[in-house]
Amino acid sequence: MRYLAAKTAVTLAVAWSKGLEEARRRPDRGDISITTVIIWVAAIGGAIAIAGTIAAVVAKYNGKLSGI
Repeated sequence: MRYLAAKTAVTLAVAWSKGLEEARRRPDRGDISITTVIIWVAAIGGAIAIAGTIAAVVAKYNGKLSGI
């Protein structure tokens, strides 16, 4: 278990340093716009709402749907 934790820590440190190096190399990437964040939040919220609705319908009609 300690080996796995050490290996994970080293892998994350290497990935972090590569990400920082890439960010320094490409400073013109730009920031994420607030519109993009709003769209992502709405999409994720909609997906959760749809999944919750499906789960509620299946839970309510679980016995009646067994013959389908």
